[in-house]
Amino acid sequence: MDAPLTLHPDDETVLEATNLTMQFGGLRAVNNFSLLLKRGELNGLIGPNGAGKTTVFNMLTGVYTPTAGVISFLNTDITGLEPFRINQLGIARTFQNIRLFPSLTVLDNVRIAYHPHAGYSLMDGIFHNNKFELKEKEMTEKAQDFLEVFSLQDRQGEIAKNLPYGEQRRLEIARALAAEPQLLLLDEPAAGMNPNESVALMDLIHFIRERFELTILLIEHQMRVVMGICEYITVMDFGEVIARGTPADIQANPRVVEAYLGPGSAALSEKFSRKKAL
Repeated sequence: MDAPLTLHPDDETVLEATNLTMQFGGLRAVNNFSLLLKRGELNGLIGPNGAGKTTVFNMLTGVYTPTAGVISFLNTDITGLEPFRINQLGIARTFQNIRLFPSLTVLDNVRIAYHPHAGYSLMDGIFHNNKFELKEKEMTEKAQDFLEVFSLQDRQGEIAKNLPYGEQRRLEIARALAAEPQLLLLDEPAAGMNPNESVALMDLIHFIRERFELTILLIEHQMRVVMGICEYITVMDFGEVIARGTPADIQANPRVVEAYLGPGSAALSEKFSRKKAL
């Protein structure tokens, strides 16, 4: 199956990516990628290492400008905009390798996300006038509220790099959400987590989707996480989409099985399943 996508954008459409291609010299990392995300959806983007998933995230967030194709967010063309502009419009992301400010406190890591919306001028900051003091107090209180949502309020004075791995990941997500996005992109949020931490992460993702009324797209290699929380999944291999569907559709798709396990594995898997059923 070639996994064609017929786009039907409507008032519930949050993001529409159409025929995205990313070329690096002679290497085509992503070819003709399309995606449609509706408000409130929790979708997955999966595929073997090197399939082009993070390149897609980098195009959606402005790190890369697509060689071809169009990205529309809330009916606004954001193709080629700078990352901070895209973030201000309402798209936030996390990274496969956690990117906190390691030497700052937990509280300051979240406070930083509010500064683009601080509402005071450079001169206010220089002279520390009443407006500056009021806005700084307001940002601190908002950051503390966020930390409480993520059960990190007792850690606010600690240096970020000293947190356990799972709490660092929660802090990164908290910082992304402090920017008040409508679309959250999670790049391998379960990377490096043990089974118990992965289960807690699944609960957290469900919670933040409902609590903040988010649309979420995640890249993940842990199939337990992907199949456990995603409502719809897009599968890539060698830079192209090879399948789309529900978790049940994806698990039964022979092209997906072969992409992960190699040629001939789909037939072997089907034979094993029939034998097991007997």
